[in-house]
Amino acid sequence: MTLKEIVAGAINPALALLPADMDTPAARVQMLATGLQESRFVDRRQLVGSPPRPVGPAKSFWQAERGGGMVHGVRLHAATSAAAAHLYQARGVLARDGAIWDAIEHDDVLAAGLARLLLWSDPGRLPLMGDIEGAWRLYLRTWRPGAYDHGTPAQRAELRAKWGRNYAQAVAEVAP
Repeated sequence: MTLKEIVAGAINPALALLPADMDTPAARVQMLATGLQESRFVDRRQLVGSPPRPVGPAKSFWQAERGGGMVHGVRLHAATSAAAAHLYQARGVLARDGAIWDAIEHDDVLAAGLARLLLWSDPGRLPLMGDIEGAWRLYLRTWRPGAYDHGTPAQRAELRAKWGRNYAQAVAEVAP
């Protein structure tokens, strides 16, 4: 999917279901950069193995695991549980980890909304648009990517460089 398609079909409708103060240009950039980093908005299921197959534990363009922050965490977090409950109801999904995890594989609106709520749950301020390093640190804190945590220094450097490219694409989409 193109970034325009993701914005129109997932991010805009998701943010319309959330409190208005959650919809900021910086939030949109972070959501787009994260989706690009995780799946390029191509893979709805985590690719694993060689050759890569879509059977991994993460689902949606934002690659959320069943027990992770985007599925389990935002459902229970004090700062996000009410908004998450509204999302589940609006999207016709039971507020149970399994139901949420299954739904986000194909419900891009729900997945985008939960991605925004995961960012909202972070105790720090959302980085200003243009703060690539702050956005990278937020991504590491909230998504906790295993490829980075278990990667070699060279792999970590490549993931950081990839973030820079993805972040630049996201900024260009949000603030052309």
